[in-house]
Amino acid sequence: MDTLDARWAMLEPHTTVVGPDDDRPRPAVLLFHGCGGLRDHLPRYAEAAKAAGWRAFIVDSYGPRGWNRAFTLTTVCTGLVLRGYERAGDLLAAIQGISRRPDVDPSMLSLAGWSHGGWSIMEMMSEDPQPGRMGVANPGDCDLSGVKAVWLAYPYVGSWAFNKMKPWRHCPRVLAMTAKRDHLTTVSNAERVNAMIRDCGSEVESWVADGTHAFDEPTSNGPMRHHPELTLEALRRFTAFLKDVAPDV
Repeated sequence: MDTLDARWAMLEPHTTVVGPDDDRPRPAVLLFHGCGGLRDHLPRYAEAAKAAGWRAFIVDSYGPRGWNRAFTLTTVCTGLVLRGYERAGDLLAAIQGISRRPDVDPSMLSLAGWSHGGWSIMEMMSEDPQPGRMGVANPGDCDLSGVKAVWLAYPYVGSWAFNKMKPWRHCPRVLAMTAKRDHLTTVSNAERVNAMIRDCGSEVESWVADGTHAFDEPTSNGPMRHHPELTLEALRRFTAFLKDVAPDV
């Protein structure tokens, strides 16, 4: 089983860095894709973070594993492999590895997850960090105190999300974006999860967007439909959220 260092050594070559052209320590936002893998919308969020003075790190969980989109659509998206509580080890490794960079302020981190990425964030926040949990040998070695904010974009909170109502062990500020016409959850179910996070002590802002699951992804598959105007609003809210978390950047 990987240590956090070994997992980060695997992920780092597949992590895209976007940010201001300097080397001073800046707040960092870590972006985690959905079950379909890297899509064209995440670079737009990374550029929005850059414009707000943050460094953005788009972490690819599939490239290091040699998985293509066809494979992940039929395995990860169906819950056969790499469920959120297993992928949580990628998040811990990325937090630890990115926190050590000299151009990152380790006390000012934000996590952003879309669908499966949001599920993975929630599992990481709620799971007991005992050795061997979350797919890594030493999950307890990752310090979460620098994580000040979490952006949850239509996170998966369905039947495989066993810990969705389990209290978080670290409670940063949260902006939870729910799709009103999400085929994977009802708004009431999502709001129930948001209320649980709020009860843990997190400040939780909830936005119900009048779109489908993955409305900000520039493709339309099955019940999912791209909504350009809502996408712009999501980017605006994402930028405002980061600026509010770190107003002095």
